[in-house]
Amino acid sequence: MINRTSGVLMHVSSLYGDYSIGSFGKEAKEFVDFLCEGGFTLWQVLPFCMTDDCNSPYKSYSAFGGNPFFIDLPTLKDRGLLTDAELLSARQKSPYLCEYDRLSAKRFDLLRRAARRVQNGERQAVAAFAEEYPELARAAEFLALRQANGGAPWQEWTTDAADPEELFFWQFVQYEFFRQWLAIKAYANERGVRIVGDVPIYVSLDSADVWANREQFQLDRDNYPTAVAGVPPDYFSEDGQLWSNPLYEWKEMKKDGYAWWKRRIEYMLTLFDGVRIDHFRGFEAYWSVPAEAKTAKEGKWVKGPGRALVDALREVAGDRLIIAEDLGDITEGVEKLLKYSKLPGMRVFQFGFLGDADSPHLPHNYIKNCVAYTGTHDNNTLLGYVWELDEATRKRVLTYCNCDSEDWSRGCEMIVKTMMASHADTVIFPIQDIFVYGADTRMNTPGTAKNNWAYRITKEQLSAVNRSRFYALNKLYGRR
Repeated sequence: MINRTSGVLMHVSSLYGDYSIGSFGKEAKEFVDFLCEGGFTLWQVLPFCMTDDCNSPYKSYSAFGGNPFFIDLPTLKDRGLLTDAELLSARQKSPYLCEYDRLSAKRFDLLRRAARRVQNGERQAVAAFAEEYPELARAAEFLALRQANGGAPWQEWTTDAADPEELFFWQFVQYEFFRQWLAIKAYANERGVRIVGDVPIYVSLDSADVWANREQFQLDRDNYPTAVAGVPPDYFSEDGQLWSNPLYEWKEMKKDGYAWWKRRIEYMLTLFDGVRIDHFRGFEAYWSVPAEAKTAKEGKWVKGPGRALVDALREVAGDRLIIAEDLGDITEGVEKLLKYSKLPGMRVFQFGFLGDADSPHLPHNYIKNCVAYTGTHDNNTLLGYVWELDEATRKRVLTYCNCDSEDWSRGCEMIVKTMMASHADTVIFPIQDIFVYGADTRMNTPGTAKNNWAYRITKEQLSAVNRSRFYALNKLYGRR
């Protein structure tokens, strides 16, 4: 575990740039420079996989494959794979939001043009890459077959013959994604910044993962789920959240020592210096909802793999950072599993004022082995949270952080300082809370399908941040 450090949570999609979404270009290196100048040593991102129709990175065609939209277009142009005119045609209309509709309509055709221009020598490098990373090769095969079958779910496919050029295209996409990202990661590591990735606990039904490993999921004879994932009613939803992902057949996975999970974590620790495992409590017990259910309220808790899976993942991860997302309905069993794992759990400031002074999410109760956040990608921004509180709770929050002023921006700054001073080994702030921005910049609202995942920063906004103030806070509280 890394001692006394701090970081910023911002997905690559939120980076500024000229091409509709953040990418692995010079802007990513400039963000690393910003972190260094602010005294931060961690950059936490969201899942790197392809997104679903709602642009969520928590459902994907592959748990291993990378998001093609993150490939930097100017880098392809510099290598002679795109023309000046093609680059110009891809310029964004607005810098403030990810232009997902435009990306879906045009970006794949542009990348296909680049793939067709790859010369024989590099084609051999792409083939060697696919050989070295079979899970990525399988993702490419799945996507090529999906194209050959008109985009139908894999259960409805009528052909298992993929077009060779389409297969090469998807292999090239993964190769280029991997190549560009490792250059960014190397730059960050050279500057003392470590990257923390995010591993969703579940995968999508329409994915290479289920298609290639169907016996390891709870499916019927027609390869559709018998039960699906979700969570019971909670802080975010009175009906619970019906995620609809297929559930793992844990007894089957145990037979080969959880090999798929080990391969997954091993690959993620190639991309990142550490990872956050989403919904860690699902390892102890998971919420199983009948496939035909209308809401998650109809589900029940079922025992998970527990210590056996934790031990398997430790074999792969060694002493590298794994953050256990232990939020939600936490039982004594989950607490025991987390203690056994010795992994740092999470604390979220915004949850601290839902109860009394004994809440584990209040900074005075933070243990050393935890990662504390002002909020996660699923929360309101800190300023939005303070703004929307009832008057009594808002006063309690501000008083707690030694701020009696009605200047709520100042209150947010004091909350950051309070967390910096806390006993938590690691504190992480969403980029919106570094900017002290309101609810209109929120990344995601759980249980809703629209207006999520689109937030982007601008270079001017990042340049306006007082880096020296954060550097001084990091130094003052031993996080530097």
